Formats: sequence, C-alpha cells, structure tokens
Amino acid sequence: MERITCKFGGSSLADSSCIRQVIDIIRANPARKYIVPSAPGKRTAEEKKITDLLYAWHNMARQGLDPTEPKSIIEERFSTLARELGVSFNVQPCLEEIAEHASRDEAPDYMASRGEYLNGKLIAEALGAVFVDPAECILFKENGQLDPRSYDLLGEKLQGDGLFVVPGFYGATPKGEIKTFSRGGSDISGSIVARATRSSLYENWTDVSGFRMADPRIVPDAKRIEEITYRELRELSYMGATVLHDEAIFPVREPGIPIQILNTKKPDSPGTLIVARRDSGHPVCGIAGRRGFTMFNIEKTLMNKEHGFGRKLLSIFEEHRVSWEHMPTGIDTISIIASDDELKGKVQTILESIERLLDPDDLTVTSGLAIVATVGKGMNRLVGVAARLTGALAEAGVNIRVINQGSSEMNILIGVEEQDLEKAVAAIYHAFDSWQ
Repeated sequence: MERITCKFGGSSLADSSCIRQVIDIIRANPARKYIVPSAPGKRTAEEKKITDLLYAWHNMARQGLDPTEPKSIIEERFSTLARELGVSFNVQPCLEEIAEHASRDEAPDYMASRGEYLNGKLIAEALGAVFVDPAECILFKENGQLDPRSYDLLGEKLQGDGLFVVPGFYGATPKGEIKTFSRGGSDISGSIVARATRSSLYENWTDVSGFRMADPRIVPDAKRIEEITYRELRELSYMGATVLHDEAIFPVREPGIPIQILNTKKPDSPGTLIVARRDSGHPVCGIAGRRGFTMFNIEKTLMNKEHGFGRKLLSIFEEHRVSWEHMPTGIDTISIIASDDELKGKVQTILESIERLLDPDDLTVTSGLAIVATVGKGMNRLVGVAARLTGALAEAGVNIRVINQGSSEMNILIGVEEQDLEKAVAAIYHAFDSWQ
C-alpha cells in the first residue's frame, strides 16, 4: 500500500483559507497519511512570525519583563484560526503551560517548539487525525545528533488507519527536555517521519513550484529543475538554495525515499523530484552562491616535503573551533576558506598561530569573498565545462579569486568578490541553461 508523508511549511498554513486548501490537498489522495506541519507563517510582510514571538516571550520572561504583547498576539492567531475553521481547539490551557516554562527554562527550545505543537493540535482536530507528539518519539543523543531509535519509536506510534499529525521542528533529549532542530528544521522532521513509516514518497509543500536552476531573484526566468539527486541538492542547499533544509536529505537517502517539492498554491504543478540517482536531464542542474567567506593564503618553499604540514594547519582551525569549507592547494601553497560566521573575532589569533607553528614564507588573508557552486552529475561527461564557465565570467567582467573542482567532478566552486555574486550567478546560468 502506497503511503505518503506530507510536510507543510509556514506559508502554506498562514491563515484559515490556507489551511482549508491544505486539507483539500491531503484529502485528494488517500495515500497522504502522515502530516508534518510547521508553525503558521506570516500573513503579511510586516507581521511577526509565531516562532519569533515565542523567542521574544522567552527572552522577556527571563529578564523579568511583561510578555503580554507576544502572548496576546499568539493567543489571537490561534483563537482566530480555531474559530474560522470551526474546531473547538482551546489555546488558553496551552498558553498557561507555556507561561510556566517561559521564565523557568534557561534554553529557549521548549518555547520555540510551541508554534508547531499548537498548530499540530489544531490541524489534527480539523482533519480528525491522531496527534503524535514528537517529544515522545523523536530523540536526540547527548551530543545533539538524532538517535536512530527514533525511527522505530515513531513507526510504532504511526501504525493504523486514518491520518496522523506529527508537528515539525522538535524532539526531546535523553532527559526528556524539548530540543529543536535549526531553523527550517520541520523539513528534517518530515524526512524522519517518511523513513519511520517507510513512505513511498515525501512531499514537501511550500510556496514555490520546486527548485530553479538559479535564484529567481537573480535570474527571474531561471528554469525549473525537474529532477535532482540527493547529492546535487545537498551541494546547492548548502550554498544558499533555501527551498529545503540541507540536512533533510540524510534520513531518506539510505532507504532511497524520493522527495517532491510542491507548491500549495499550485498543487497540480509537478515541482521538483529529488531522487537517489538520475541518468538523464540537464548536465548542470543548478547554480547557487553565498557571501561571507574569508581565505587564508599560506606560502612556504618545499611545503610538499614537510611532513605533517597540512595536519598542523588544520589543527589550528580545530583548536579555535572553526570549521573549514574548502582547501585549494599547490606545491608550495595552500589556502583555507572559512565562513565569517565561524571566524568572528578569531582571524588575528589564527594568523598568529599559523606564524608560530608553521613559519610560512608569506601569509595573507582575503576577506569579502562569495563562493558560487555550479553543480551537476552530468558535468564530468562533457568536455569544456570549466572553459565555458570561466569564459562566461570573463565576459561578465568577474574576477575569479579561487577555483576548485570537487573530487567527485559534480561541482565547480569559484570564489569571487562579494559584490560580484549576482553577476557571477547570472553569467554562469546563461552559459549553461541551453547546453545539453
């Protein structure tokens, strides 16, 4: 029997009319059994997100301030939704419980998770579905990683006929405390549910009709990606393609459950299908980039003969708790590229450590970099990919500061000045969009 897990994002659940549309989508296919909702999204650009209001409530309560405003806004949103949907869901007892945690809990995870929890309760009642609290069956280890036992525990909870609603974004620690995934983590929850139920498909419903080959804010006419592999998507998501959380791939990759990105407003649009492998389609599936990188450039004569040079260099970044992104090398040169978010306040001390431990002939730092990834499994079958890419950038007047091809030959990474990011993405897209 076919079983489908459906995750609905906040924009798909912003008001009662959106939720009615979601209910219609669910009921249109009997295989859609497992529903993973986010917190209600913003109805207008000016409105605050429910999750942000919950964070604000927590911060105000911890500082002894009156959180009446965020609390009343949350109460109004859910009371209005319940009334307009014609369900008896009463948010008041839940808000009283939230208030108890607000000033008591040091970590904000419990508070942050309540948007999904409340919306899950509401939607379960509107659907006549069984509500399953992920705090009882999605478990984190002490180190913050997902406990594999979650799949069996959740699978047991989701057996039987009818519909099941499992709120996204959170689970529980070994001590029974609520713990959230990173922002956008409901995508991960959906993958976990899909794997636990051995779903044949994981539908991720959002406000766009799948992925585009490039960010439509940069390339408005960018083509839709019809099919993409888990690995290709992981590369693009990490580099800034934000339709799906990049960690949502891991739970479904091993069992090979496909993910389909669909648009709640256009449910008949085919969207984008994410699969284990593809043997056809465009050789370049997407171009994505993001700002905020710094490159450390180290030169030393006979570096390649000095045993342990690379290990010592990487140990410096490890000591300073900085993850590195890319490492282009030459015979006597090596560069380390790291995210500015990781490097905050640490650049000078890292430079001092490199000078002291490695005694380089030359050491420089290049800041203000953007990294652009051109991704596609089919690129390794074609001659001239790098030439076409670099030629397009030269024509657009974009200076390449660094270039690196992944060992899998599935991606080519270039570093450019931050102000050239949009120009670089557009130039690469137009160089490849019609190339078969």
